[in-house]
Amino acid sequence: MAAVLVGQFHARDAEGRIYSVHEFQDSTASVDGAPVTTYKLAHGDRVNKLTDNEFQLVQSGVTLTREPESIAAS
Repeated sequence: MAAVLVGQFHARDAEGRIYSVHEFQDSTASVDGAPVTTYKLAHGDRVNKLTDNEFQLVQSGVTLTREPESIAAS
């Protein structure tokens, strides 16, 4: 089963540390036909999605909040 990188965003923990989170979509769908999406930090730690903006590191249990998307200046 292969996973394709479909997104990337930054999230912050309660102490202000910023994490780069990668969003992957598996090539095989779930039983109900919906795509399976997984999340990992850039260095490989697994992340669980709690809500649209809240995530939790699997190993440590640290809760992360998605940073709002910034608009790049041209």
